[in-house]
Amino acid sequence: MATSTETTTEKDVAEKRPRNLAKRKNTDKWGYFFVAPFFVFFLIFNFYPMFYTIYLSFTDLAGWATEANFVGLQNYTTLLNNQLYRNSVVNTFILWVINFVPQIILAFLLAYWFTNRRLNLKGTGFFKSMFYLPNIITAASVALIFRSLFSYPRGPLNLIMLDWGLISTPVDFYRSVFSTRLIVSFIQFWMWYGQTSIVLQAGILGIDDSLFDAARVDGATDWQSFTKITMPLMKPITLYVLVTSLIGGLQIFDIPYLLTGGGPAQSVETMMIFIYKQAFQGGRNLNIASTASVFLLIMTAVISLFIFNSFRERSTKKGAR
Repeated sequence: MATSTETTTEKDVAEKRPRNLAKRKNTDKWGYFFVAPFFVFFLIFNFYPMFYTIYLSFTDLAGWATEANFVGLQNYTTLLNNQLYRNSVVNTFILWVINFVPQIILAFLLAYWFTNRRLNLKGTGFFKSMFYLPNIITAASVALIFRSLFSYPRGPLNLIMLDWGLISTPVDFYRSVFSTRLIVSFIQFWMWYGQTSIVLQAGILGIDDSLFDAARVDGATDWQSFTKITMPLMKPITLYVLVTSLIGGLQIFDIPYLLTGGGPAQSVETMMIFIYKQAFQGGRNLNIASTASVFLLIMTAVISLFIFNSFRERSTKKGAR
């Protein structure tokens, strides 16, 4: 009897297995169904435009022409000899460096203060929200606010400085290359330092507390714990912040364009503004705009790889020691 029962059970299990496999296959099909829209949109709005842009960079398509002829590397040599383009590259890096250096310093300080258990600051949630707030305001609104704030001759800042006797005549901030770059860089810094700080805080909170407790028992100060424990363990997060900030910095467009259109004297005309003007203004040089876009892609990839390799080499050398 036992043998017949076992045989029956084995038969039931054997019969159920194909059914379960069939059900699994039917269920798996729904996974492909839900993922498919993402790939469709990616192919249409990312993959195709990228390769079409690369194709246009090797053609002479400009103006309202409908046919594109292959011209080889002519667009690339033309662009490299274009002084406006070279200036836009320099402007982009200047604006990024001026806003990123103070941004990462302040973000690290805020992250250190808000996660320090000895300080035990109150109301950190409120301050985090306030620091992050500029990031959720639209760039158009921010540009309009700062355009009005520094406007000439009766902007709020000019009126305050005149009232306090700091200046005798109104200052036209947007006619000066130096002040315009500072304003654009400050806006970028103001908009993004909050998000950078929150990312760094998340990284610090992910470090095991036992490391700090052991350091405290050994008599380490807060600064020693920060420099010897926090900073080394924060390298992956710092690398992420650096690379993402660089990518965003190389693609900066909205603030300088909405604020001054790239002026004065193209002092804040970034690579993205150059690309926009070439593609949609003047002669509609789609070939030159596409070539500049390809250069931007190559530049971003090369610099990002350089940063990754630099961090990896330093970690390897320290590990070897």
